[in-house]
Amino acid sequence: MNPKAKKKYIRLIKLLNFYPPYLFSGIRVIDYNESFTYFKVRLNLTWYNRNLVGTAFGGSLYAMCDPFFMFILIINLGKEYIVWDKAACIDFVKPGKGTVYAEFSLTTQDIENIREEVDSLGKKVFTFPCKVVDKDGNTIATLSKDVYVRKK
Repeated sequence: MNPKAKKKYIRLIKLLNFYPPYLFSGIRVIDYNESFTYFKVRLNLTWYNRNLVGTAFGGSLYAMCDPFFMFILIINLGKEYIVWDKAACIDFVKPGKGTVYAEFSLTTQDIENIREEVDSLGKKVFTFPCKVVDKDGNTIATLSKDVYVRKK
């Protein structure tokens, strides 16, 4: 990846923390790697993202997981591919009562396999699992994200 593109993506990730749906939901990107194949996101439970029973609002738990697999693929596949979130399913396992985290990661081999499949088939929907966990690693929610990828 060229240095100009890298700076652009770093700026985008930093701005994401000020994106109103994230800012006002207490969501922050707290870590990512240099190749943009890994992201870690945190949601702090606050008065403005609590639900009626005092736990994390389900929409905020989902929002913290929404774009990251799509981001990883857009950045790493490049401009020759169209990448869109297609569907998601979330299962709330346990109430989110404090700070929670989610991590998103694809290996370079995963990305290369996706590229090869799309080059061969023209388009495909890929499903990626994700977990939201508390500070002790207990599962709060599990998700599956469907991401559509097509060759331009």
